[in-house]
Amino acid sequence: MRSENIYGGVTSTDDFLREFFSNVYAKRRNAHENNYCKFNDQGLAAFNSSLYIAGLVATLVASPITRKYGRRVSIICAGIFFLVGAAVNAGSINLPMLLLGRIMLGFGVGFESQAVPVYLSEVSPTHIRGALSVLFQLATTLGIFSANMISYVTQKLSPWGWRLALGTAAFPALLMSLGGYFLPETPNSLIQRGLAEKGRHVLEKLRGTSNVDAEFQDLIDASLLANSIKHPFRDILEKRHRPQLVMAVLMPMFQILTGVNCILFYAPVMFLTMGFGENSLLYSGVLLGFVLVLSTFVSIGLVDKLGRRPLLLSGGLQMITCQIIVSVILGLKLGDSQELSKGYSIMLVIFFSLFVLGYGWSWGPLGYTVPSELFPLAIRSAGQSITVAVNLLFTFIVAQAFLYLLCALKFGIFLLFACCVSVMTIFVYFMLPETKGVPIEDMSLIWTKHWFWKKMLPEN
Repeated sequence: MRSENIYGGVTSTDDFLREFFSNVYAKRRNAHENNYCKFNDQGLAAFNSSLYIAGLVATLVASPITRKYGRRVSIICAGIFFLVGAAVNAGSINLPMLLLGRIMLGFGVGFESQAVPVYLSEVSPTHIRGALSVLFQLATTLGIFSANMISYVTQKLSPWGWRLALGTAAFPALLMSLGGYFLPETPNSLIQRGLAEKGRHVLEKLRGTSNVDAEFQDLIDASLLANSIKHPFRDILEKRHRPQLVMAVLMPMFQILTGVNCILFYAPVMFLTMGFGENSLLYSGVLLGFVLVLSTFVSIGLVDKLGRRPLLLSGGLQMITCQIIVSVILGLKLGDSQELSKGYSIMLVIFFSLFVLGYGWSWGPLGYTVPSELFPLAIRSAGQSITVAVNLLFTFIVAQAFLYLLCALKFGIFLLFACCVSVMTIFVYFMLPETKGVPIEDMSLIWTKHWFWKKMLPEN
């Protein structure tokens, strides 16, 4: 369960707003308040986005821990942070206490996002690595759907429903902490830390055969190179790693600039803004969460058959189309204070759902999967830290600015996101090579065959 997504439902409920953000509650109840500006409060935006700054700091701390002690330790740490954050949030009696719990959740996000994608990419066989790596996004989407369901149910339990909603995040956090204890460490990490025989034993168990000599030797060679690198963050800046560094920065940035986090997180707020009735607020969030889960299953089935590029390109075109249509409907039919008719409201839900569908089989899972499989072992933890840090930084920026931009640009905010998706789709078409079927420790070879990146690499 993604506890940060529970907040999207909680922050639209009267009991929560009345207790912690009374000015937003008053604006929401004002019938004359501009539709697009009812939730435009920088305090509320800062509270929501504080999780991502905490996560950004945490992922930089998690990188050396993941490298030195293994992927499993970071996963367990993430579960503990989530558990503490959920408990503090559920028992909050004032805003500082609520903020502390939010920051603890951010630390959990940082450790989780740093370790889990790398773990999945390292334990996966080459021919199904994409599908297994997408399981991280599947777990995320299931968490979003569960969070929306919980928010929908607990909104009716006044005045303590929001506490129950935030506290339920402790259950998956506990499972994560305990489950991490029983996970095997990745062969890559074990070999890198000098435990070659144990690494081979784990590799044989993962592959279901003792015939792993070739793969084991690849891991040994990669480990020797990795251990020769004493400063991975410095090494990643070298020219020979320029393509990977560019992807580590741009892929997570593009993922956030689709606008999907704002749409999912603020779905209850936006549907209220667009004139939907109170009873349909969280229901709309549940619908989008369900669509996201379905689309992730589509990605799992297609990513290793069609490849990464076709999914990113088709998903981008679908998102652009939906955002333009949504902005046109809002621009023509929703003013500053009136409500949408039922017919146009249904159309909005349909196109929001189609947008989420396109995101869910493309940039949702692949925004993490592609960067996590590009890096050689020597700089993998550093590269993943950069990927996660950029993701969280732009999530913070967009989350902090979204309510203000919604108020200032109105329907134009969706045109802004459509322009961003257009740029990233063009970038993928020209600049991202296909990684389908390429062994993870041979990934550096794809850049030597790319029309642009081969010019950027040193001659040797």
